Amino acid sequence: MAKSAEKEPKIHQLHRAIETVVRGKPEAVKLSLVCLLAEGHLLIEDVPGVGKTTLAHTIARFLNCSFRRIQFTSDLLPSDILGVSIFNQANQSFDFRRGPIFHNIILADEMNRTTPKTQSALLEAMSEGNVSVDNCTYPLPRPFMVIATQNPIEHHGTYPLPESQLDRFLLRIKMGYPENDAEKEILRKQIRSRELEHLQPAMQADEILEAQSLVEKVRVDDSLLDYIMTVVEATRRSEFLQVGVSPRGALALRRAAQAMAHYEGRNFCIPDDIKRLVLPVLAHRVIVSSKYVTPYKQSEEAEDILSEILKNIAVPL
Repeated sequence: MAKSAEKEPKIHQLHRAIETVVRGKPEAVKLSLVCLLAEGHLLIEDVPGVGKTTLAHTIARFLNCSFRRIQFTSDLLPSDILGVSIFNQANQSFDFRRGPIFHNIILADEMNRTTPKTQSALLEAMSEGNVSVDNCTYPLPRPFMVIATQNPIEHHGTYPLPESQLDRFLLRIKMGYPENDAEKEILRKQIRSRELEHLQPAMQADEILEAQSLVEKVRVDDSLLDYIMTVVEATRRSEFLQVGVSPRGALALRRAAQAMAHYEGRNFCIPDDIKRLVLPVLAHRVIVSSKYVTPYKQSEEAEDILSEILKNIAVPL
């Protein structure tokens, strides 16, 4: 058993470790790790109490990286995230005090509860890996990943994430309710939040960076690039969509497919890597036409439209 454990890829060991805490959600865990491998950011959206924060917290704790949780509230300011310059009387200059964004893994809990001004403070960090304050640019540590949670059904006192912010998330996933057996196991062995602080890391920062560099080398055949472009162009032509997928969205789908292939132990992509990632990568990047959208069901309708588009596109052999 020890030998097989040693041969098992580190990312799979990390998956198994996370599942000891987050039970009955293998697909959500897998997609989260695919997002990590692709150097992306993750948005976890679902009803309260299904384990969004627990998943994010557990991923961070099983990685031997610095971690900070930021509880987003209506009175949170950009400086509470990025940091602030304070005047130092001793040397008559301003010293920059770094904010919580300067960690490897950031849990942005209930991100849609803060104002758009504060939400936008994360844009540069998520897209460039830098933070600019007072005409100075500071690099963020690597690896760097934002894991954000939001509740899609409670709209009182919330600020929906704008398209520019959503576009910075590589994947949007939903947890869903656990199966009966998994939920019974949760009831039997409830893990309290303070116990998460004592989890032993399953993967080191340098191992994550090495895996991310290998993802870049995964081969994507021209026929698969054509497949991606066909899907993207279909979203732009669809009468049901007001805004289709942007070039950034197409790049995100390619990158996520490479990460999925690497996770599966391949150095090349297959059509299934792309098909299974279309919804989590693209559904939050399109806007359903006002003629067809139902209030509070934008995400479900976007997924339905994309599913229909996929059905009508031939898969490359």
